Amino acid sequence: MKIRTILCAVAMLLAVVGVSFAADVNVGSWKLNEAKSKVSPGAPKNTMVVIAAAGDSMKVTVDGVGADGKPSHNEWTGKFDGKDYAITGDPVSDMRAYKPVDDHTLALTEKKGSKITNSGRVVVSADGKTRTVTVNATDASGKKTNIVFVYNKQ
Repeated sequence: MKIRTILCAVAMLLAVVGVSFAADVNVGSWKLNEAKSKVSPGAPKNTMVVIAAAGDSMKVTVDGVGADGKPSHNEWTGKFDGKDYAITGDPVSDMRAYKPVDDHTLALTEKKGSKITNSGRVVVSADGKTRTVTVNATDASGKKTNIVFVYNKQ
């Protein structure tokens, strides 16, 4: 019984450490490198992403240009634990979840109501200078698209 308790405690500790590492490598200001990114014409473009600690959560602030060509801004505060947390300012999604895959990778899911609108992966390079976000999106008309945003740490 004692060994089972110790193993459970170690497993929980490793899970917490994994979430902490994933959060740490993502923290900072990230500017879009348009030359390395692959954004479909007419798709929204997130030009600056700022990720900061907010108590025991993370705050992700995204600025860019919407599909309509106008400035866009959205904010998300939550934990990198795979659970849905509310987004404000995003016209196509009202919930976002990040789930750690490994020390440098997060799985991303966005929803409008209960319908998934975007999914993908966030990968921070080993040197921590580049962040690549690959998104499988569905636009307002239901058309599927694949977007790759490459960001440089500022």
